[in-house]
Amino acid sequence: MSLNNTWNLSLSRTLLLMVPFDLLASLGMDVYLPAVPEMASVFSTSPGAVQLTLSLYMLMLGCGQLVFGPLSDRLGRRPVLLGGNLLFVVSSIALVYVSTIEGFVFWRVCQGAGGAASLVATFATVRDVYGHRREAATIYALLGGMLAFVPALGPVIGALLIGWAGWQSVFWALALAATLAGFHAVKSWPETRSDVTGIGVKTAFLQVVQSGGFWLYTLAFSVAMGAFFVYFSSAPRMLIGKLGYSPIVFSLLFSTVALVMIVMSRFAGRIVSRFGTSGTLRLGMVAIGSGALLMLVAQMLSFSGAASLLIPMFVVAVGISCTCAVSANGALAAFQDIAGTAVALYYCIEALLVCIVGTLVVTLLPGDTLWPLIVFCGGGAVVVLAGMFFVRR
Repeated sequence: MSLNNTWNLSLSRTLLLMVPFDLLASLGMDVYLPAVPEMASVFSTSPGAVQLTLSLYMLMLGCGQLVFGPLSDRLGRRPVLLGGNLLFVVSSIALVYVSTIEGFVFWRVCQGAGGAASLVATFATVRDVYGHRREAATIYALLGGMLAFVPALGPVIGALLIGWAGWQSVFWALALAATLAGFHAVKSWPETRSDVTGIGVKTAFLQVVQSGGFWLYTLAFSVAMGAFFVYFSSAPRMLIGKLGYSPIVFSLLFSTVALVMIVMSRFAGRIVSRFGTSGTLRLGMVAIGSGALLMLVAQMLSFSGAASLLIPMFVVAVGISCTCAVSANGALAAFQDIAGTAVALYYCIEALLVCIVGTLVVTLLPGDTLWPLIVFCGGGAVVVLAGMFFVRR
């Protein structure tokens, strides 16, 4: 018997309950980046060793879901969410008091595991409760946009906290915020998992990876997240390094793209109602591809102002929002009984594709030009649109 009728929260209360877990998992990734040089001195190690903890957290955040996704199918969403949140809180506090780099690495991995558990339980709950409802588009668009934008905002927040009270304040802030989110969840987050599935983990994984629809929508989500990753990687070199904007002006200009994504998330439900899931995905890919085409024109005509980057990125941001609104539902549609496993694979594959392909594009192409964005956004949109044709056939 489904337990989804126990979820009687309004959309606004649902977002208030879920958004903190999405934010904290993303913020934990690189919020202490400005303190890396200082922390290297504190632990008597190299900045590279401290930098490694950023990569390990990201790896655990993506791959850890492969463990916690199937676990949420077995035990339920609520225990995995609350257990992951508790691990995140304990790890954040431990990071304040740790005295060796080895201990710091260990607790960062644990913190990433806690974030992975909370994240997979959150998105599996959305699938349980809102799988075929209009509100799903709004929730997925907003949470997906935050996953893209918050890692870019994290270092700014970290810099303010570090300047105010030192690098330890970053982890105290994460612990406090996670504690408040956890208490709210204990009170308001019911179990949404239906009867426990008897499907084994191996069988569940095979069911998911053999689905053409799953791969199509997961690839589309990877293109959307990767577009923002490449933008995040290229924008500082263009706006600060090449055009000479100050860090503050850069931050304001940079955030306008995220603002477009957040505003668009409010219209996601209407767009999906009008165009349907596949139609909205097509619209998203056309927008991302059109943004790449505008950048290509700007690059070929040697336009070099901020507008040559930002105006096309506004179009890409519309595409990102449309894609995020339907990609999770499209990928997970056939996996009601094993939503946790499907969510885990969805995010793990996306993280790997974005890290590998996005990093290659940024590394191999001139970083102070529009070419990384042109290649990634244009190429990704073409691949997904072609994939829609073959999957439909």
